[in-house]
Amino acid sequence: MRALVLYSATDPQPAVRDVAEADLPDGDVLIDVAHSSLNYKDGLAITGTGKIVRGEFPFVPGIDLAGTVAKSASDEWEAGDRVVLTGWGTGEDRWGGYAEQARARAEHLVRLPDGLSTEDAMWIGTAGFTAMLSVLALEAHGVDPGEGPIAVTGASGGVGSMATALLAAVGHEVHAVTGTASAHEYLRQLGAVEILGRAALADDMGGPLQKGVWAGAVDSVGGTTLATLLAQARRHACVAACGLAGSEDLRTTVFPFILRGVVLAGIDSNTSPRAERQQAWERLADAVEAGRLAGVEKTVIGLDDLPVWAGKIVEGGTVGRVVVDVTR
Repeated sequence: MRALVLYSATDPQPAVRDVAEADLPDGDVLIDVAHSSLNYKDGLAITGTGKIVRGEFPFVPGIDLAGTVAKSASDEWEAGDRVVLTGWGTGEDRWGGYAEQARARAEHLVRLPDGLSTEDAMWIGTAGFTAMLSVLALEAHGVDPGEGPIAVTGASGGVGSMATALLAAVGHEVHAVTGTASAHEYLRQLGAVEILGRAALADDMGGPLQKGVWAGAVDSVGGTTLATLLAQARRHACVAACGLAGSEDLRTTVFPFILRGVVLAGIDSNTSPRAERQQAWERLADAVEAGRLAGVEKTVIGLDDLPVWAGKIVEGGTVGRVVVDVTR
């Protein structure tokens, strides 16, 4: 089978090569992969600019995939079942989705909802799945449409694009935060009512409690941006933290939590329980059917295109989602 192979963490030398089924990791389900996607983590792995891969080299990256079960030793799955796999170390500890076949553990798979194609599943991908988990967190903490503005940081990226579209579609007032000037019109088309530059949330000199602005937020940046969101959160707001594109550091105080009842909800898409995963994918399938994600830009590439596009996503040069058709 064809696969994109990396040869070391610091000098990956990404190249499409033929690999054997026997080289795949252990698992009770063999999957014919149709599509994967390019995420920020994948870009870091392919370019060697981030410590993503923890498995042994040579290694096949790709943190998500969608396809059809080819063989199964588990009673849960049978040949022909359509499945999606995200997280659980895929593309980090275990060979990932950038190959024509993958092997997985039965309990890590989620059934692809009826009506959702494998291409659309990877148009959503880990980014859209993470965005939906963030939306579910806001809902669980009582952040309803009409209660105030919702900030979405890293808005032109995969998670941000999906979160902007999902929140705007159900009536939230979305304020998109981005450093990509060329993406402003795109974000407005997704439903953002305000566009803010990165600098709007980059001032850590405003104090631990500032004027309450945000009823909620989806943050994929971290660092000063997340600290500022917490300081500017309204009473009983919820901030969903799902990434660290800016920084892994967080310098804040307890004041937003004990004086305003702000909730900081951590979003762990990697080991999210299966019931939560299935709920998120069902909601995402409904969103696709209703056309709520129609404005999210999609670019489809092949395995051979990955090295170039990996560089683009790390440099912030992509908009929306990049789908990988592993069969071409």
